[in-house]
Amino acid sequence: MIRSMTGFGAGRGAAGAEALDVEVRSVNHKFCEVKARLPRELAALETDVVKLVKERLARGGVDLSIRRAGPAGGLAPRVDLALAEAYARAFEELRARLGLAGGPSLAEVASADGVIRLDEPALDVDAARAALRVALGAALDALVAMRAREGEALARDLSGRLDTVEGLVGRAAALVPQTVEHHRARLAERVQELSRGIPIDPARLAQEVALFADRTDVTEEVTRLRSHLAQARALLAGDEPAGRKLDFLVQEMHREVNTIGSKSQSAEIAAIVVTAKAEVERMREQVQNVE
Repeated sequence: MIRSMTGFGAGRGAAGAEALDVEVRSVNHKFCEVKARLPRELAALETDVVKLVKERLARGGVDLSIRRAGPAGGLAPRVDLALAEAYARAFEELRARLGLAGGPSLAEVASADGVIRLDEPALDVDAARAALRVALGAALDALVAMRAREGEALARDLSGRLDTVEGLVGRAAALVPQTVEHHRARLAERVQELSRGIPIDPARLAQEVALFADRTDVTEEVTRLRSHLAQARALLAGDEPAGRKLDFLVQEMHREVNTIGSKSQSAEIAAIVVTAKAEVERMREQVQNVE
């Protein structure tokens, strides 16, 4: 079954002291384009991220964000003892120089700029890589499942439109012989009016009708169009990414329907062709979202 290119998924993974949260979104795109946002300390894992995504997705613009989570990803306070001692000495020197009572308190030293800072914990690259595989795998599982559900809806819609186009084309093809017969009768009537009683040459009339039938014959176009419809149905039922092939087939359907319309000498067939072209255009829009 085909899959859509739009979806969302999230996952969490932990390994050792590392825990990661991953969110993945995908939209329509001609190719598989991955844009990853990672914390600075995880930048070295971006190549792994792109590789893992492209192993699972054939097409789509993928926007992916990763953050360190839980205690392992929290900020840890760090005390610069040397700087604290320097501040304490400076405060004491200032107190003595100004002749002030008391001495520097712990709160005063601790609140001095740079004495206590919040640092990211050191990264365990191997553990982070393992956690990434788990978190990204879970997020991609959810994303693929959502794309599959949307793909089922797309397949139902496209299948219905394929049936509609096939029915319209069948109606148009059935009307062609009637159009030829109508042309023969109209031509005979017109010639009879102009000849004013002179006998009509049946061979000449038959030749003109045959030329008209050849110009308006759509057998080849109908055969090719039905072949395209059958191929499209097979792609909808398959498991492989089919978006590009379906896009090509829809273009070919549009070409054949246009040719049938250009050969038409009947207002009824022309109306059918207009409806068929509208259905093909709707298919073209839907196919843009197929992986």
